Amino acid sequence: MKNNIVILVLCSLGIAQGSFLCFYLLTLKKGNRLAHQFLALVILGLILRIGKSILNVYLDLEAWQRNLGIAGILLVGPSLWLYGEVLFKRREELHWTTYLHFLPYLLFTLFCWIIPNRGDTISYFIYNAVFAHLLMYLVMTMWLLIKNSQSTQPKIYQWYRNLVIGVGLIWAFYIGNIAGLIPFYIGGALFFTLLVYMFSFLLLRNHTFSLEKYTGSVVDTTLSKGLMKSIVALFETEEVYLNPKLSLSEVAQSLQTSPRILSQVVNENKRMNFSEFVNFYRIENAKKLLVSSERKDEKMVSIAYDSGFGNVTSFNLAFKSFTGLTPSQFKKQNGLS
Repeated sequence: MKNNIVILVLCSLGIAQGSFLCFYLLTLKKGNRLAHQFLALVILGLILRIGKSILNVYLDLEAWQRNLGIAGILLVGPSLWLYGEVLFKRREELHWTTYLHFLPYLLFTLFCWIIPNRGDTISYFIYNAVFAHLLMYLVMTMWLLIKNSQSTQPKIYQWYRNLVIGVGLIWAFYIGNIAGLIPFYIGGALFFTLLVYMFSFLLLRNHTFSLEKYTGSVVDTTLSKGLMKSIVALFETEEVYLNPKLSLSEVAQSLQTSPRILSQVVNENKRMNFSEFVNFYRIENAKKLLVSSERKDEKMVSIAYDSGFGNVTSFNLAFKSFTGLTPSQFKKQNGLS
């Protein structure tokens, strides 16, 4: 009995924390609001499904009530995929047809009164079809991760990858329960509780949700994008990143703007701080030098200096951060060990 009470309390805390995250994301005005909304829908869908699991253990739910919980799964898949689309492509609006992905959820919710849920064959088929729907979107998110593995800022990529893994594990748990491999039905709710507190930790620890520090700025979207083009042009044509002493103030002076505005523009458009943005160009340059047949015998210190780094240590740390490999491992991977 005591164990049941502990489990109920833990699961309820997860639901409460998830609800708080949903409310926070839906009311957050900074950053990409569309991305925040899709992430909130992912969490809401999980809350509906997990909430049904908790109530189903302790209460005798009606069929339509169980269906409302099951419908949450139909909300998770499209929201997770669209969250990745918005996050990676930095979109702030989508075509109306995109929202047709939510039609299965809306129909399932609307007809929850008449959809069978009585433990017979057709009910079992519908239940499995709902999880097949989520599997389809999980595959789509995996493809999204593969396509954007080299073009997305590592912190953003890792955050979305971990989110997909978390949702995938919840899916796997319920499938295991359906197949009779995992008898502990309420375990999905316990895992969700762990997952939602991990999300909260990441929210407080870093800028995953684009918590901007530029309150009160007057730079509008058009000016921001225009200035970003000028920054990119400066870096790509004059290769200013090769200067190991390059500073934010120096670049701002070249573009006749303030360091604060320059920092904001880079953060908003590239989801990086200025230092990460500079290192991105330096690492791209280093990659070309590392795979160059003419410089295959070059020492790492030369590659580091010729890419704009002041020392080998900062070069190695930045390279590992952006690529997940050391410079030597990258060389070996490209057949130039």
